[in-house]
Amino acid sequence: MTREQEAMGGTMNISYLRISACIAAVMMAVACVQARPHPANKGFSVKMHHNPAFKANATRAVNRAQRKFQKFSKMASGTVTMTDDGNDIEYYGVVKVGTPGQNFKLDFDTGSSDLWFPYTSCTDCSGKTLYNPSKSSTYKKDGRSWSIQYGDGSTSSGILAKDTVSLGGLKIKSQTIDLAETISSSFQSDPVDGLLGLGFDSITSVSGIKTPVDNLISQKLITNSIFGVYLGKQSSSGGGEYIFGGYDSSKVGGDLTTIPIDNSQGFWGITVDGLTTSDGTDQGDNFSGIIDTGTTLLLLTSDVAGNLANQFGATDNGDGTYTITCDATQLLDLQFSIGGGTFTVPAEDLIFQQNSDGTCTAGFGYSSDIPFAILGDVFIKNNYVIFDQSVPQVQIAPLAGV
Repeated sequence: MTREQEAMGGTMNISYLRISACIAAVMMAVACVQARPHPANKGFSVKMHHNPAFKANATRAVNRAQRKFQKFSKMASGTVTMTDDGNDIEYYGVVKVGTPGQNFKLDFDTGSSDLWFPYTSCTDCSGKTLYNPSKSSTYKKDGRSWSIQYGDGSTSSGILAKDTVSLGGLKIKSQTIDLAETISSSFQSDPVDGLLGLGFDSITSVSGIKTPVDNLISQKLITNSIFGVYLGKQSSSGGGEYIFGGYDSSKVGGDLTTIPIDNSQGFWGITVDGLTTSDGTDQGDNFSGIIDTGTTLLLLTSDVAGNLANQFGATDNGDGTYTITCDATQLLDLQFSIGGGTFTVPAEDLIFQQNSDGTCTAGFGYSSDIPFAILGDVFIKNNYVIFDQSVPQVQIAPLAGV
């Protein structure tokens, strides 16, 4: 299921370590204390006295430090816990919009760039949480119209507005929000209320809109222009998390490989240097791809997908999916060579689901209309990915414990 963005009315072409600001400030303060005055300066001295009645209080010491450096505490990171829907079909997080905050379940999608959800004027949004502008003191009217069509045919449209948006406690002021007045039937049956686009601002539905990550950076809510992504598997408790402004080092199970991004068409574009199965068979090399958290499967170019299908005896269903054996022992791991690193999708994840007739649907597929691969959730849930918007680049490592 893919929702690569296409603006209505025109086709869209597709193609560090952290140092805490507080610690840095402390280091600078120590450096100033240790610096010796120039010999020509007379200087002055202050005699210090010991207070024998003083009792150490660790809590007070911590509070004192927090007060002293509280201006730096705003430069933090925000964590959003994700819910894994169904059989790893999609992952959504709760985002607060408005003052006071109204909660929305949003699909976090690096393959699109709009932040949208339905509001009280939506006529076909039964079962959805509806944003109510009249209940937010920070709501600002815009009035321009917007519409989006995604790669799976789903659509939404409405008007623009601005409001405060909270991501993991980080409050973005005057964020442009797309208020949906109509949504297609596929969205009506979806458990999420809308989408949070994490692609680049060149593919927003209306030009000139700044994305939430743009504003996290420009409003200095995060010190690093990164967000770390972990997606869990339903087979091992599911869930996941996005950390805006940081990443979870405990989820990193190996060396981080830094990979340059081609964002010329608004996506997190990469080059896959090679794809092999674990027996060493070459399945394809030097093909373009994007890293997309909003796509469920691993969608490959038709020739590469065909190579895999032939190796595994999978049957092409004619709709971009394959029927494959339900026995993972008859399959092989996939190994992606990207930017000098090797990233594995295990054989068991090449079986996406078992169908009611006893057959199984493959975790990989293809789209004849898209000239590049989409490394969706089947890839991402086996690796930890750090997206860096400013460079731009991604850093990928095998997921710890997989």
